[in-house]
Amino acid sequence: MKSLAGEPLDSATLEPAGIPGDRIVRVRGPEGVRTSRRQYRLLGLRGTLDPEGRPRIDGHRWDSPEALALVKAAAGADAWLEAWDGLDRFDILPLLVATDGAVAAFGRDIRRLRPNILVGGVEGLSERDWAGAELHIGNAIVRLDSLRGRCHMTTIDPDTLEVNPGVLRDIVRRFGNRLALNASVVRAGTIRVGDVVTLSRGDWHQKVHRCLSSYTGAQLCW
Repeated sequence: MKSLAGEPLDSATLEPAGIPGDRIVRVRGPEGVRTSRRQYRLLGLRGTLDPEGRPRIDGHRWDSPEALALVKAAAGADAWLEAWDGLDRFDILPLLVATDGAVAAFGRDIRRLRPNILVGGVEGLSERDWAGAELHIGNAIVRLDSLRGRCHMTTIDPDTLEVNPGVLRDIVRRFGNRLALNASVVRAGTIRVGDVVTLSRGDWHQKVHRCLSSYTGAQLCW
């Protein structure tokens, strides 16, 4: 579900279009797509997939009256839901990769950054030099494209939904407004928590990291 709270996963399949089921339903209004950039209470709703891979909102089928009522309460009475699997559901690339070193430096709940993949065992802000490299995780290969510009969504507490503009100002001041990495899938495969992660650039390889977790629901806004 685009712009809703994400779902932690113990394993995930990576395909050219990212994680299957990620952001395949979106919220719309008469003006177009609505996100938690403006309707921040959407982050108080949890998007998940049921065992058949069908999206749910707080446990309700996405196309049920109950789910629609929840979305209207969060995004406005004129909001509705629609299925959409076009690649434009991704604001930049299908994946967002974070590292535990950068998250520790950030010093706040990782959910504010909304990554798809968290890599552990990374020293400090090493991720800032990773653009252009590849991550080999399980039998999948992920290409790291660029650092992600951050937005207002980082200011929203994922539990209380309280807004603190100082969070984004801090990201701008300390990190040049860029944290985590835009990424795409070079080779499809399955990744699991605990998988060894190899950072590769040309003929250079470093196998010192582990996949700590994966998520659906990462979202960028401008």
